[in-house]
Amino acid sequence: MSVIIYHNPRCSKSRQTLALLEENSIQPEVVEYLKTPVDAATLDSLISKLGFESAHQLVRNKETIYKELGLSKDSDEQTLRKAMIENPKLIERPIVVKGDKAALGRPPESVLEII
Repeated sequence: MSVIIYHNPRCSKSRQTLALLEENSIQPEVVEYLKTPVDAATLDSLISKLGFESAHQLVRNKETIYKELGLSKDSDEQTLRKAMIENPKLIERPIVVKGDKAALGRPPESVLEII
C-alpha cells in the first residue's frame, strides 16, 4: 500500500518526517501541497482519515494569514475549509496517509503508528 506525505520542504518537522519514512525504507509519494493545493474533497478526506471532528484541528492558527482573513476559533466549518483550500499555508503539516489512515507528523514519530 502506498504512502503519501503532504510536505512543505521549508518546514523542519516536515523534513524530519520525510527522513523518518525514508529511514524506515518507505519511499512515499511527496505532495508539496503549497505548489499543488488540495481540493475540497481531499481536505475532507484528510480531516476524516486523521480522525478529526473539525477543520479547526488541522488549521495553523498562528499564521499571519489566519488573522488577516479574520478567522478565529468561532469561524464556521465552511468558512475555515474554504480558507484552507484557498490558502494552503493554513494547513498543518506534515500529513502522512496510508490507506484509510492518516497521521500528523507532530512529532514526526507519530506517523510510525500508521505505517
